[in-house]
Amino acid sequence: MGILNITPDSFSDGGEYSSLSKALERIEELCDEGADIIDIGACSTAPMSMIASEEEELARLSILPQLIEKSTVPVSVDTFRPRVAEFALRCGAAIVNDESGEFSFEMASVVKDFGAGWIFMHTGGKTSTEKGVYPSGVTYDVLTFFARMKKEATDYGINEECLCYDCGIGFGKSRNDDVKLLSECKTLSEYSPLLVGVSRKRVIGEIVSSSEPSERINGSIAAAALVSYNGADILRVHDVSATVDAVKVANTIKRGCL
Repeated sequence: MGILNITPDSFSDGGEYSSLSKALERIEELCDEGADIIDIGACSTAPMSMIASEEEELARLSILPQLIEKSTVPVSVDTFRPRVAEFALRCGAAIVNDESGEFSFEMASVVKDFGAGWIFMHTGGKTSTEKGVYPSGVTYDVLTFFARMKKEATDYGINEECLCYDCGIGFGKSRNDDVKLLSECKTLSEYSPLLVGVSRKRVIGEIVSSSEPSERINGSIAAAALVSYNGADILRVHDVSATVDAVKVANTIKRGCL
């Protein structure tokens, strides 16, 4: 899943692809590099960012029809707002990447009406600047969240095949929580498809001792290869080409043959 942020304040690439021309160039690059999905975000939830209003998010997404037309792969919209999700799906997006961390009947109705994919992200009820408390352990909490979201969605009448599960690296978690979840992908992959988004995040910065997202690329690729080897199905990344190569190598080694 290649990341395309059309925001001024995303933590790694804020402001780089806000114009239509730059966004179109980037979406072509991501497709050429081997992305299977393009995830478009117009409201940053990164640490220290200001949450854009719904109207601002919709205004930024006014270029979405052109971006979808340019993409050769399915497009997801990264939003927690049902109205924004409905707009994106009407434009031709196929997936809602929902960062709300909760079940919403309004969002469920939108997803069901369009037969769209729905990615649930665990947040522990916290933001990217807050840390949750998990008395039974963060992995248990994530698995419990996945089970609840799956039940509520399928009880609502949404096809199980439309659902995807994101453990929410960096959201409501300490860096040790993040590392624990990355090490537990085999367990988390009980829920499939399992999405992991660790690209250039703070946990990588802690490991490689870098505060600059642009200096976390190598570490991000290493993490992507490892979690793919251990059960992650979808990797949400900034650096598609290098990650594709790393995952090919990891999965070939896992198979034990070319």
